[in-house]
Formats: sequence, C-alpha cells, structure tokens
Amino acid sequence: MFKRILHLTNGTDTSSKNGQLSADATAQPFTSGPRQETAPPTQSSSALRAKAVGPLHSFEEIYRDAPAQPPRMAYGILKVSEMLNSSHLSGMSHESKRCSVMMAIEAAGIPVEDLLQDAMLRQRALNDYEQGEELHLKDFESATDHENSLLQAEVERLTSQYMARIQANIDEVAAAQDRFRAWQKRKNQELQHISAAAAICVPKGAENNGNNTSYTAVLARVGVETPAGAR
Repeated sequence: MFKRILHLTNGTDTSSKNGQLSADATAQPFTSGPRQETAPPTQSSSALRAKAVGPLHSFEEIYRDAPAQPPRMAYGILKVSEMLNSSHLSGMSHESKRCSVMMAIEAAGIPVEDLLQDAMLRQRALNDYEQGEELHLKDFESATDHENSLLQAEVERLTSQYMARIQANIDEVAAAQDRFRAWQKRKNQELQHISAAAAICVPKGAENNGNNTSYTAVLARVGVETPAGAR
C-alpha cells in the first residue's frame, strides 16, 4: 500500500500536515516558470533555438521553481529514498526495509501524509517540466523545418540561376569558337586568292631560274605564301 501511494498520479488529492493544500496548489496546473510557456507562432527560430538547445534545469531547480511547495518538515521524500538505498539496509527484505524506514519517519515525527504530498508535488513538477520542454522542442522542430524549407528553396533558386549563367557562358564560348573557325576558313580562302594573284605577278621564266629568282624565292622575298599546287 505504501509503495502504491508513493507513485500517485498528478490528479491525486492528499492532505498536508495542517490540512488540505491551498486552492492555487490543487486547482492550477503546475508550471516551472517562464520556460513552461508555449512559444508563440511569431517567435523567431533563434529564440526557439535558445530555449530548445539551452541547458535543461536540474531536478533541484525544478523543485525550487515549483509554484506548489510541500509543507516544511525535518526531511522529505528524497530523504526516504536515500534511506532505502542506504548500505545499512542492503540485503534486507522489502518488508524489513519498510519497517526500518517507517520507524525513522515516526521517530522524526513526520506525518506520512506530508511525505506523500511531497512525493506527489515532486512528481507533478518533473512531469510538467517535461511537458513544457517537449512543447519547446516541437516548436523548435517546426520552426527549423520551415526555415530549412526556405533555405532549400533559396538554394534551388540560386542553383537554377547559376546553372543558367554557366550554360550561357558555355554557349558564348561555343559561339566564339564557331566565329573563329568561320574566320579561319575565310582567311584560308583569302590567302589562296592572294597567292594566286601573286603568282600572276612573278616574271615569266622565274620558276626555272637557278639564280635565287625562282618562283618560290620571289614569293618568299615579298612575304607571300606559295599557293598549293603552284610549286
């Protein structure tokens, strides 16, 4: 029976040493301070990140910040927990441990109801803090997913923009190469026309002259290329 009562749910109503808990302690849901509030939808992801990734409160901080505090007594339920885990009770049966702890509680003059109330309030504090942190985490996840979607859309937009620029650069290079090759073709035709005209200008019989006045030598002196088939 004692063990079952120690695991009271958040909705269990117990009496304190001086009577029942105040209306605020029993009627209002437990919160652990400002961190318990749900982040509004307009909060930035940076603010949500600060709450979600920041250090979590220690158990002592959670108990201390709880709006409903247990009655003042020599020691509370945590001390009882220490007793149960004491090396002095090691190896004893569950019933022997229970009797030993109950003797210590009675010797200290602590009402069992106060200890059960302490257990209930601490359980409620831990559960409510967990719920608040879970809400912060979900809000942070939602805000981060939204931010990632925007970033992904921006990445795709920039990727498309730069790929278009890359393709435009490739097309410009290809067009420049085509223009240069077309010019080379016209240049070769122009050289052929010039060489043919230059060949007409060579004196008659220069092709057979052995005194450095051959056809090729004449063209070379004036810097004109010899047309193909004219040697």
